[in-house]
Amino acid sequence: MAAYVLQIAGLVLGGIGMVGTIAVTIMPQWRVSAFIGSNIVVFENMWEGLWMNCMRHANIRMQCKIYDSLLALSPDLQASRGLMCAACVLSFLAFMAAILGMKCISCTGDNEKVKSHILLTAGIMFIITGIVVLIPVSWVANSIIRDFYNPIVNAAQKRELGDALYLGWTTALVLIAGGALFCCVHCCNEERRSYRYSIPSHRTTQKSYHMEKKSPSIYSKSQYV
Repeated sequence: MAAYVLQIAGLVLGGIGMVGTIAVTIMPQWRVSAFIGSNIVVFENMWEGLWMNCMRHANIRMQCKIYDSLLALSPDLQASRGLMCAACVLSFLAFMAAILGMKCISCTGDNEKVKSHILLTAGIMFIITGIVVLIPVSWVANSIIRDFYNPIVNAAQKRELGDALYLGWTTALVLIAGGALFCCVHCCNEERRSYRYSIPSHRTTQKSYHMEKKSPSIYSKSQYV
């Protein structure tokens, strides 16, 4: 029962992590800039994402434009685009593998050992996906913080951390937690299986020993004389 609850919890966390990975990849709020005049309120906001940049003027709705070329992106955003696309594919494959390894799914048969290995594979894939998501998010955040405190960089070119980065860190932790739960399910199944096999063998040995001890001797007393 506990293993089944862990499976459900891992599947829920994996599904949330998959949706979060796709959302982080699509969201344009990776880098946020705000142009502020001297002691004046913000009159222009600009968001930079992996696929588009958006700009909002005062009292005007948001206007977004897709990048014309990959060269328009900075090196960290270029690498982040590839890593996040790979993370989306990995999270989807891990989620499908987790569904196939669930105890209530019968399309993969009733072999618990096979299902346990499928769940282990899904758990490892979720953990790898979490690491893959964590790398570009932390890389972009490090670049933003480094440029923000760099006096050489112009104030108009400085950026702030966007909502996509915070969501990315949360998604990475959720993916790693879901993968860890599936790995725990595999370990629990292996311990239960080894315990199940060790008990009968021990009882069989004791039973055979008692049978040998109670069996009468085939030699008569006259042969010992």
